[in-house]
Amino acid sequence: MAATPADVARKLHAARARLVLERPFIGALVLHLPLVPSLRTRSLATDGAALHFNPDYVASLDFAGTQFALAHEALHCALGHFARGRHRIRRRWDLACDYAVNQLLVDDGMAAPPGALLDARFRGLAAEEIYALVSEDEPGLPLDDHWFGSPGASPAPPESSAGTRGDASPDAAFFAAHRDGFEEIATRLPATALADAWRDRLAAAAHEAAQAGRLPAHWRDRLGRLAQPQLPWRALLERFLVGLAREDYGYARPSRREGPAILPGLTGREANLVVALDTSGSIDRGALAEFAAEVDALKGRVRSRVTLLFCDAAIAGAPLRFEPWEAITLPETLAGGGGTRFTPVFDWIAAEPERPDALVYFTDAQGEFPERAPDYPVLWIVTGTAPVPWGGRVQLN
Repeated sequence: MAATPADVARKLHAARARLVLERPFIGALVLHLPLVPSLRTRSLATDGAALHFNPDYVASLDFAGTQFALAHEALHCALGHFARGRHRIRRRWDLACDYAVNQLLVDDGMAAPPGALLDARFRGLAAEEIYALVSEDEPGLPLDDHWFGSPGASPAPPESSAGTRGDASPDAAFFAAHRDGFEEIATRLPATALADAWRDRLAAAAHEAAQAGRLPAHWRDRLGRLAQPQLPWRALLERFLVGLAREDYGYARPSRREGPAILPGLTGREANLVVALDTSGSIDRGALAEFAAEVDALKGRVRSRVTLLFCDAAIAGAPLRFEPWEAITLPETLAGGGGTRFTPVFDWIAAEPERPDALVYFTDAQGEFPERAPDYPVLWIVTGTAPVPWGGRVQLN
């Protein structure tokens, strides 16, 4: 016997109530999404303002799968996926968002329904980081439809749906009855305002669950990093290098020709930056050139001298040194192509008479690290998903 709309509604409300009791953090987020029956989606969909569901799809899920589906939609919204796609290719962004959300829920002990996208390589990564690792021809489909255009807006229903059920479709009646309700209000909310509202809801849900002792440790570890959009690597590199600028205001007494007043003046010196390029066989030469060009564009802004090192298992060739006004150029051929060790770069710096202001290392982070962090800042620009034991880590996205 086919499930009636009332049966589907009871199933959804029961699953939502069980989430509130068993997983109060996720349950509190789900409560912010009105449940809207719709034939416009093959399964479920969210636009950041509501959870739209196909009754036939929900009827096909078991109870655990229904809970997973509700939590899946709520996390898309709480993490602001509808506002973070921006210029990215739509299908790759949809896949990346699903990989991120599904892994979080599976790690929380929830059972994913059949067909959910899962890959343990992406554990702990934000959607932007996963996007960089998803190929153009990645197989599979998201669990749900992402109506991530304008908040509250959904695609027009297919022509076949009108011919099959006409005006009696569940969503037609719902939208007619709620023409002036939450959906119309949502269409007037800018994406940034809706994202801010969800960020507040995420923080409130986490705080309340933590106060009650019901926020698992893995959520506490991941929320701060995953809730915020991850800036492109260029922006993060620029932020790091600008922080090295040695310019400040001083009050040195001026010469007599400048008058008796002592006014603040901008003083400073050039920063000393070491840049290391991983030339092992796993690193693409085009990516090395792109990274070097980005450093070249930024070093003049921060008045930084750059020492360029090439290293796979050992340092290859002599260091190249560039003044702030000199363009960074790479040799036509780069020695290397072997294994990866990071210790030679740190040993070379330790033998130098002048301590650098910072080291920036471009690598896939798969190699031998020194046992201890040095006494100067280190920023790793990482291609791939490997972690680093210390220092700052920026995903090449």
